[in-house]
Amino acid sequence: MKKTTLLIGFIFLTHLFLLSACTSITPKKVIAVKTEKKKPSSIRSIKVKQKKSATTKNTWIDPVTKMNFIWVEGGRFQMGKKNAAIRDEQSVDRVKLDGFWMAKYEVTQAQWKQIMGSNPSEFSTCGNTCPVENISWNDAQDFIAKLNRQGQNKFRLPTEAEWEYACRERGKNQTYCGGNSINSLGWYKNNSSKKTHWVGLKTPNSLGLYDMSGNVSEWVSDWYSADYYKKSSRKNPNGSSSGHYRVFRGGSWFNKKDMLRARNRAGNEPAFDDFMGRMVLGWLNVINNNGST
Repeated sequence: MKKTTLLIGFIFLTHLFLLSACTSITPKKVIAVKTEKKKPSSIRSIKVKQKKSATTKNTWIDPVTKMNFIWVEGGRFQMGKKNAAIRDEQSVDRVKLDGFWMAKYEVTQAQWKQIMGSNPSEFSTCGNTCPVENISWNDAQDFIAKLNRQGQNKFRLPTEAEWEYACRERGKNQTYCGGNSINSLGWYKNNSSKKTHWVGLKTPNSLGLYDMSGNVSEWVSDWYSADYYKKSSRKNPNGSSSGHYRVFRGGSWFNKKDMLRARNRAGNEPAFDDFMGRMVLGWLNVINNNGST
C-alpha cells in the first residue's frame, strides 16, 4: 500500500514538474515569434517610403551645369501685403501663376566659371560651392544666353512674382523665405562674418529652395516700379515694360534682416555689378503641371 502511494505521489510530482516547465517555455516562444513577425513588416515599410522618394517627379538636374531644379506647382497668391506701411509692397489683388522649375540653389562660382570661363566674385577664395557675386543684371543675361546655347533647355531669370511665390512656399504669410526665424534661414549682417557662405547650409523652405533670404541678393527679370501691383497683369505678370532699375530680391550677407524679408522690394541699374540670382526654366520647357518637361 505504501509502495502504491509513493508511486502515485512520484507520478503526480513528475506531471506537475513537466506542466510547470511547459508553461514557462511557451511565453518565450510566443514572444520570439511575435518579434520575428514585426521585423520584416517594418523593413518593408521603410523600403516603400524610400522608393517613393527616389521616383519623385518634383526634381530635375541640368546635364550641362548639374544645376538642381525644384518643380513649383502653380496657383494663386496675394503678392505683397494689403495695407502695408511701405508703398511699393501694397498689394491690390491676387496673382495667378503657372507652374515652373526653380533652381534649388543660387548660381555657384563653379557653374559660372564653367559657362563664362572666369570668376568675378569678391569672395573667390570661398570656393566653387559659394554663390557667384559681383554680377550685374546684364552679366546675368550674358550667362543665360551662353548657357542656352549649350543645351536643349531654355533658362531665364524668374519674374518678381515667381520669385516671391516660391520664396513664400507658394504664397504663405511669412516674414522670410520659409518662416519667421531668419537665423536658421539665411546669412545676413548679424551672422555672416561679413562674407558669403556655401550654398545650401541654412534651412530650406518647404519647397526645398535654399538661401532665398540672404547670402547674395538675387536679380529677377522685371523692371522695378513702385506701382507694380496696380499696373501688372493678374496672370503670370512680368512687371513694367520699361524702367531705369531692374528688381533684386532676398537681401544678402551684408544687409540687416529687414532687407531679407520675403516681401521686400528693391531695384538697381542693370549694369550695377553686385548681385546674382538663380535660374528658372523657360515657359517652353513646361508642358504640364506634374513636373515633366
